[in-house]
Amino acid sequence: MTTRYCNRLPLIGAALAMAFPLFGSSALAAMTDKQAALAANTEFYAALNKMFIGESAPIEAVWSHGDDVLYMGPGGETHRGWSDIVQDWQRHGAVKLGGHVENTGVESIIGRDLAVVTDTEVGENTNANGVVAQVKIRATNVFRKEAGHWKMVVHHTDLLPYLAK
Repeated sequence: MTTRYCNRLPLIGAALAMAFPLFGSSALAAMTDKQAALAANTEFYAALNKMFIGESAPIEAVWSHGDDVLYMGPGGETHRGWSDIVQDWQRHGAVKLGGHVENTGVESIIGRDLAVVTDTEVGENTNANGVVAQVKIRATNVFRKEAGHWKMVVHHTDLLPYLAK
C-alpha cells in the first residue's frame, strides 16, 4: 500500500469501530424487546394460574388498561375495553376454577411497539359441574409497549366446549 492509504487506515478503522456498535445496539435492542415480550407472555400465564386460585390482581397487572383492549376467551364471549375485561377476570377469579395451564409451542413476531405471541395452553381446570376437565387450546396474545413495559392488549383462544355459552 502506498503511504497515502496507510495513513488513512487508522481513520477508517476508527469509523468502522464507531459504526459497528450502532448495528450491534439495534440488534441487541431487538433481542431485548423479544426477551421482554416473551417474559410478559410468561408473566401472563403465571398470572392466569393465580387467577385460577382466586387471585385476580396479577392478571390485572399484565393487561393494558386501555379502552382498545380485547379478550376473546375459551367461553366464547368477546370483551372490549379494560372496564369490561377486568370484570370478567374478577368474575373468573371469584369462581376459583383451580387447575393449572402451561403454554407450549411458543412462536412470536416482535416489532418495536407490538408483539404477537402464539402458543398452546395445556393443562386442566374444574368445570362448572366440579369435574376436572382437560385444557388444550390455541392462543394468540398481543402485547403493546407502554411506558417501556409490554402490556397485553389482546388474548384470543379456541373455545372450550364445557365453557361455551
